[in-house]
Amino acid sequence: MVGQETVDRLLAMDVGAGTQDILLYESDKPLENCVKLVLPSRTSIVAGRIQKATRRGKDVFLTGNLMGGGPSVSAIKKHLKVGLRVLATPRAAKTIRDDPVEVVEMGVEIVDQPPRSGVVIVETCDVDLSALRQALALFDVQLPALYAIAVQDHGEVIGGGSNREFRFRHWERFVEAGGSINALAYQVVPDYMTRMKAVQRDVPGAVMMDTGSAAIWGALCDRQAAAHQEQGLVVVNVGNQHVVGVLLQGERIWGLFEHHTVLMDTAKLDDHVQRLKSGALTNAEVFSDNGHGAAIHPDYSTLNPFGFVAVTGPNRGMAEPLGYHMAAPYGDMMLTGAFGLVAATRRLLEGA
Repeated sequence: MVGQETVDRLLAMDVGAGTQDILLYESDKPLENCVKLVLPSRTSIVAGRIQKATRRGKDVFLTGNLMGGGPSVSAIKKHLKVGLRVLATPRAAKTIRDDPVEVVEMGVEIVDQPPRSGVVIVETCDVDLSALRQALALFDVQLPALYAIAVQDHGEVIGGGSNREFRFRHWERFVEAGGSINALAYQVVPDYMTRMKAVQRDVPGAVMMDTGSAAIWGALCDRQAAAHQEQGLVVVNVGNQHVVGVLLQGERIWGLFEHHTVLMDTAKLDDHVQRLKSGALTNAEVFSDNGHGAAIHPDYSTLNPFGFVAVTGPNRGMAEPLGYHMAAPYGDMMLTGAFGLVAATRRLLEGA
């Protein structure tokens, strides 16, 4: 219920492909003085443990929860390629593919228990509160009771079909329904967003967001970006794996596109942003270029095109030659998503 809970201490965690960016928000401190951490992501850690097992010639058993793939799945494929075994519990196997049939076809063995010996056990999860609790305890810092966590969730796709297309349908429905940024933070997660659901199993009660959504909210914590919010602006997050650009005015997203960072360069990024502004960017062309898609509400054509562009994300350097504003809320670009999680959670719980 909006306005029913005061957010005094909140751990905000933005889980990306390369890093997990963490902010311990405390309402009685300036944000600049709150505890901040930029750590390797859990999928990077899991990938490293699998790679170590590969070098040792050891089979791997994955156990734990569904988590993000990326580096970890790449390490699994390389492990299998050299003739070593990968075994996984049914839940951990969903890290690799939603459909267990596809997982088995890749060569992974789905089992309930590991062999008695000769296997390296690797735990899968996006959030390891135990490790974080131990690390912070060394500095006499205790974890709070409230959490807000962002992950990128493609949604569950079983029986074939494109997870890129499935994920973008979620964005399309959001734009068609009015695009309120207040709808981007969840206490109750849609059933098909299985990665978010998995995080809530590990962290009960956590407020959940998509990483792209958290970056959008976070960019609005930048003063120059916020100054253009009512007039309208483009917000672009150039992440380690994905680029998301949105048309935002007030608290409404009028349109957006999502692509893979590895398939973008400076010229293509500028082209996509300019044609997003004009309303000319199409879903078909982005999807056919192996991106996720584009969606622009038809009523956007009645507005004056938004001129100001704010860019954030660890690969924002791609946009530096373009003269866009490099958003850095509270002077710390890497915590943009975490700042966004705090702002969105405060709006959700306090109405702030």
